[in-house]
Amino acid sequence: TPGGGEHLAHQAALHPETDFIGAEPFVNGVAKLLAFIEEKGLGNIRIHDGDVRYLLEALPAQCLDRVYLLYPDPWPKVRHHKRRLVNPDSLAHFHRILRPGGLFIFASDIADYVDWTRAHVGEHGGWAKVSDSDEAPQDWVETRYEAKAIKARRKPRYLQWRTKIRSDT
Repeated sequence: TPGGGEHLAHQAALHPETDFIGAEPFVNGVAKLLAFIEEKGLGNIRIHDGDVRYLLEALPAQCLDRVYLLYPDPWPKVRHHKRRLVNPDSLAHFHRILRPGGLFIFASDIADYVDWTRAHVGEHGGWAKVSDSDEAPQDWVETRYEAKAIKARRKPRYLQWRTKIRSDT
């Protein structure tokens, strides 16, 4: 989900030959992303202006090379954990829509959510860990959520997995 769109616009500018999809349910986030698209003249971004879960259900199998999930709402109260975007259903969709060897990239500054994500990805079983670091990946651009976390002295974590090669392909 693009949030303010900084990261998505940066990736789209770095990789003009690649098409990107951003899902953002909030009008302000969509407006910021549209401003980046216009400012940078980006023609390789499509926007789903709604909940990403509907988009995940609609996408065909093995259609994406990467899924970025950056600073998702942590839903910190235990009774709200069921609302977290990392869950068995969404991980199954990520795995289904990624091509063999496709990359799932997760970033958060909430240690509990990082642990939660590690555990759920491990339980899924279809992923091979690429990295688990406090260093941002090489082609990274800081998001506003990341900047807020760092200013508040919370340490971001960057997790990456590849889909394991499936026997059904």
